[in-house]
Amino acid sequence: MTSPTRARTFCAAQQQAAASDEANEKSPALQQDLPRDVFDPKRIRNVAIIAHVDHGKTTLVDRILKQCAVKMLNDRMMDSNVIEKERGITILAKVTGVEYTRQDASAPLLVNVVDTPGHADFGGEVERVLSMVDGAILLVDAAEGPMTQTKFVVSKALQYNLRPIVVINKVDKESVVEGTAESAVFDLFASLEATDEQLEFPILYASARDGWVSPDFSDRTRWQEKNLDVTPLMEAIASHVQCPNVDVNAPFSFLVTMISRDPFLGKMVTGKVHSGTAFVGDQVKVLTRDGEAAGTGRIMKVRASRGLRSTELDRAIAGDVVTILGVEAASVGDTICHGSVTAPLFAPQIDPPTVSINFCVNDSPIKGKDGTVVTSQKLGERLFAEAESNVSISVGYSKNREQLEVQGRGELQLGILIENMRREGMELAISPPKVLYKNDEKGKLLEPIEEVLIEVDEEHSGVVIDKLNRRHGHLSDVSSTAGGRSRIKMTIPARCLIGFRPIFMGDTRGSGILYSTFHGYELHRGDTSDPRKGVICSTATGTATAYALEPIQERGTLFITPGMDVYEGMIIGESKKDDDMVVNPVKEKQLTNVRTTLKEEHFRFSPAKPVLLEHAIGYIQAGELIEVTPKNVRLRKLILNYDKRKSFEKRKQPYE
Repeated sequence: MTSPTRARTFCAAQQQAAASDEANEKSPALQQDLPRDVFDPKRIRNVAIIAHVDHGKTTLVDRILKQCAVKMLNDRMMDSNVIEKERGITILAKVTGVEYTRQDASAPLLVNVVDTPGHADFGGEVERVLSMVDGAILLVDAAEGPMTQTKFVVSKALQYNLRPIVVINKVDKESVVEGTAESAVFDLFASLEATDEQLEFPILYASARDGWVSPDFSDRTRWQEKNLDVTPLMEAIASHVQCPNVDVNAPFSFLVTMISRDPFLGKMVTGKVHSGTAFVGDQVKVLTRDGEAAGTGRIMKVRASRGLRSTELDRAIAGDVVTILGVEAASVGDTICHGSVTAPLFAPQIDPPTVSINFCVNDSPIKGKDGTVVTSQKLGERLFAEAESNVSISVGYSKNREQLEVQGRGELQLGILIENMRREGMELAISPPKVLYKNDEKGKLLEPIEEVLIEVDEEHSGVVIDKLNRRHGHLSDVSSTAGGRSRIKMTIPARCLIGFRPIFMGDTRGSGILYSTFHGYELHRGDTSDPRKGVICSTATGTATAYALEPIQERGTLFITPGMDVYEGMIIGESKKDDDMVVNPVKEKQLTNVRTTLKEEHFRFSPAKPVLLEHAIGYIQAGELIEVTPKNVRLRKLILNYDKRKSFEKRKQPYE
């Protein structure tokens, strides 16, 4: 049976739906005077899908597209970025509009669905798009419940006064118990001080993979029927999410939320029209979030996402989410408006970055072999363009003006940026990540703290807790889950989490899951010892030989194999000792006329440890760099020559 709370919720939703339909019938028939792809604001619903990583957001959007008769080419259509498809995660927020016709309705609704990232490193994307929507679908795994990063996104949604619809996904798992996830969601909302109206949320049950949504958990017998679809979700959106609160007759105003660039048409700005109507060819002005005039422009084109296609419109009408071309002066957070408007729209403040990495040109002896973009000018243009479109990243020059300092949310976000740049043919070098500290009003040092949620097999929980305690982690909670696994919640300094993930995966034999989200700034928890061993560094430039590498591998773990190009100052392996060691990996056997054996020598090598970008970011230390090219990721010393490096270290000067 349906619980009393859920029954009251659906009853209230049905009453709201009836009132909304009655209001639409009594309102002027604006829709009859509009073109086919332009909608009356009363028939628009803007909704975001928010959830934790891998809880089924993108899959659910695919099912909505299919329900609304959008032709699908494959699964995960909303993940259009190459890296998104490879990693199976959402990195960039995306908007698509679908038409849904309710029963006995005379005209369809336009539902603008926003697929948001679930990882906290891309939280800037989430914060921006929440200003465009009027409701949110919270997707929760029925077995796992709301996770750490779910708390981060939900808190932002509640701050924007969005009314949520809760969808419990993956309910067809055998281990799922009714009421567990629902209670956890309610407790989460209550802890985040949700309003009484926000706590009266409808609950739906779904299997996004199989393409169905049901309003009742106990109706298990119907789950195998082929006629089930996502209609209950679409009805909940139509009835529970309010239409945009806008004024069509007011002067035009539009808040820039996302920026992209077309190689032929220039800058494209996407956002929500908050008031009025603007036609193609209209002259508009740009106001910054402080109300200062940033320039003017003429609307060249208006586009809107309808299904998986971009449709050109003749106007941008209040309530819709559209893309405007032709206004080059606009940036994220700016207001594009009619000339009579004097006050900008409210633009949400983005949480500050916590990690920085310095970028510079690749100046290694073998530079330019792999990439086509190698100059500092192109590097700067690419990074400043990224900062323009991604508000959670900031770019500036370092103290010596020779490097560009890029600040972001975490290792994953900056690693994705670097990966995109190398795939664009760029060569660059990056420094070790640094945590951004603050001082309180008394001058005491504050550092960013991460809240981590870990799931491991019970046999590995002791090792994981011990290593996190050594990194100044504070244990908050330990609980058991189904399948003999432990769920560990801790807070830990962000600096101590850098480079921990590869160690964690090794300790748990690849079975552990670690999630983290920004917790806040706290007093510095003290220094920690670095567990990394010394490195093996090359003293020569050339091609590595098997003759030279065979004795070297006995003294550590190699990162290279015979036949690879090396240069002086390049890190070719990790030593077994704590101190660095220098070797000559290009040495060849001396050829003489004296034959010592009757057969050729055979060398045996252990498999080399590959240098992966995400591992390298947390591995290198001060005085070291990562050389990134389209084909290779190498580690190197900042000062390549051994004698100059030792002389610099004797002066005990810090590396910049």
